[in-house]
Amino acid sequence: MTVLGAVWVVRRFGPVGGMERYVWETAQALSAIGVTIEVVCEALHAPPPAGIRVHVLGTIAPRPRWLSLMRFSRRVRRWLQANPRPGFIVHSHERLGVHDVTTFHGPPFSTIREREWWRRVSIRVAAQLWLERREVCGRSVRAVVPNSGLIAERLSHYYPCAQERLVAPIVPGVAPGPMRPTRTVPADGGTVGFVGREWKRKGLDVALRIATGIQRVRPGLRVIVAGPEARDIAHLTAGYPGELRIAGWVDSANLYSELDLLIHPARAEPYGMVVAEAMAAGVPVVVSDACGIAPEIGEENGSVVPIGAPITTWIAACEAQLTRTAPVPVYSRRWAQVASEYQLLYDNLRVR
Repeated sequence: MTVLGAVWVVRRFGPVGGMERYVWETAQALSAIGVTIEVVCEALHAPPPAGIRVHVLGTIAPRPRWLSLMRFSRRVRRWLQANPRPGFIVHSHERLGVHDVTTFHGPPFSTIREREWWRRVSIRVAAQLWLERREVCGRSVRAVVPNSGLIAERLSHYYPCAQERLVAPIVPGVAPGPMRPTRTVPADGGTVGFVGREWKRKGLDVALRIATGIQRVRPGLRVIVAGPEARDIAHLTAGYPGELRIAGWVDSANLYSELDLLIHPARAEPYGMVVAEAMAAGVPVVVSDACGIAPEIGEENGSVVPIGAPITTWIAACEAQLTRTAPVPVYSRRWAQVASEYQLLYDNLRVR
């Protein structure tokens, strides 16, 4: 049976986060190449794009998270029962049980199985594990799309039942933005940045320790932190010895042109959109090997450092980028390319 279109399901539809940006941009890019897209969401966070029908189901109490996910899943199932779309693929970006395709954006919750036993004994954990297993191993699932090779490996490890449904990763695109002007970084300064709202997981504490080490030999170093609010990280920033600007939650696309280096020592990062954005703006990067984007970072773009490496290793890698003379090649992956890969996937599927 010919695929007539796709119903995309996401809780927040709009450019309000990494996963949401992926959904927002790819849905529009698919629509632009002629794929009929409808979106079912809990809330709409931007004017609906032209050519895409958006169905808003209404907000749900966000806590407890596992119960909120279950309630949203039930609402989506009821909506699909009341509004059947014959010939359409149901494409989920959430913890559903009625989808043909799911794109998996985050580190599997199943990593909790590696933690202490007492952390694994709760209704919350049992519910989250059940929801995740249903998402990737449910009877309706035809394809599981990881958003990076790292996520593919982890899904294959934790869910053997999903291995035959795993397809090649479809990594995010990146929109072009303001470019970093060509300039020589002063020997006693420069500007390094950290971008990430989920600052604990993305390693802000490590980034500030790295910056402190760099600042000892570059007293004029500027540090910009975007994502968290100043009050939330005051305990980390209070003793920083140099110039530090807390930008809060801003459009990071306008920030990269100021940077001479992006530091991203994430402890767990399914992909790393901010890293792709920085490289697309011509900014060198130093990131951990726990980032899904790490395999795409060549020596010409920056460095990948083992997550457990000593701070001195991180400082040396950053110093090498700050003293480089060769320009950073612009990283390019258009959202149209992402859409084409999904269109090919849809062409290979058949709706029951």
